[in-house]
Amino acid sequence: MRKVKVYLALFLAIFAFYSCDDGVNIFSPKDDVQLGLQLHQEISSNPREYPILNNSQVTEYVQNIVDQIKLSPKVKYANTFKYQVTVINRSDIVNAFATPGGFIYVYTGLLKFVDNEATLAGVLAHEIAHCERRHATQRLTKAYGVSLLLDVVLGKSPSKTEEIAANLLVGLAFLKNSRDDEYEADEFAYEYLKSTSWYPGALIFFFDKVKQNEGSSFLDVLLSTHPLSQDRITRLNNLIQRDKLPAPTEDNLFENRYQNFKRILP
Repeated sequence: MRKVKVYLALFLAIFAFYSCDDGVNIFSPKDDVQLGLQLHQEISSNPREYPILNNSQVTEYVQNIVDQIKLSPKVKYANTFKYQVTVINRSDIVNAFATPGGFIYVYTGLLKFVDNEATLAGVLAHEIAHCERRHATQRLTKAYGVSLLLDVVLGKSPSKTEEIAANLLVGLAFLKNSRDDEYEADEFAYEYLKSTSWYPGALIFFFDKVKQNEGSSFLDVLLSTHPLSQDRITRLNNLIQRDKLPAPTEDNLFENRYQNFKRILP
């Protein structure tokens, strides 16, 4: 914990006020990257909870999808954030998450759960949107407040230092998304996919499959960090109807290609 406190103090010591679309975020985009790097080190050093898959073919396949999505003109931090994929070898968990600065983690359970490449692209675009909208560091700023964070830097609140450090690193609790965060990430993911070869509304297939498997234990982690409400489904369907998207086909779902990819998963 002492190491964590030192890193936390270093991060906070260089933070500057940064105006974002939804108000004040004490973290700058470059701070997001530094925070994400530290979290990545912590995740990589905890193979018991996060066993990283050492399979370049799988990682490159997923990374290639992210690389195409980040070319969207609506991805603002494509040249600032890392947008680096790590695959976690846990088939019992259907989930993906992103830490500040564009570090994206995908469980093999999710890769096996989805049925086509467009759906995976929708999930990855959703995680990119969480990074782009800077939801995690906004929540940290709102949760602790500017004055308290400054007290931490000045050493006036040591108990809060421990609390913040725990929230950052133990179970990645700060990644639990609000319903509004989910609405926004869904909408931006949809917009990102418009400039790609994938069906922009493919996230709806993921929602439908989650609903079909509601109550299954392998979805517990997903639903704890990404709450799925009927409102999210309705909102995405409204976007599809608004843009009068034609029915998806193999040409923009890439189901056959994806099924071939799934055969190499462990």
